[in-house]
Amino acid sequence: MACVQHARCQLLVDALEEAIETHGTPKIFITDQGSQFTSADITDVLKTHDIRISMDGKGRWIDNVFVKRLWRSVKYQEVYLKAYDSIVAARASLGRYFAFYNTQRRHQSLDRCTPDSVY
Repeated sequence: MACVQHARCQLLVDALEEAIETHGTPKIFITDQGSQFTSADITDVLKTHDIRISMDGKGRWIDNVFVKRLWRSVKYQEVYLKAYDSIVAARASLGRYFAFYNTQRRHQSLDRCTPDSVY
């Protein structure tokens, strides 16, 4: 599929290649089916690096809503409130947050129950 806005695709290609160079090659690339992500420009980079592509189904934007909501909670209730001294400290603090999130935090969408009690 041709990219709707070539400059936008090129920006994503550049960012993707920089991320791979800086942080290494991920095993999987998760995205929606926006034209910039389904373009040959992006998928060719992913295929070149043997990165698996995971896309939600066309018209299934809602599939990502739950994950986006989780990460919004993580950012606003944990990450933005802390100044981690190191990666080790960040991992430990995030571990505590996820334990709290799953075992103690009551969720409106789960009828005020915790994820652990529901699942």
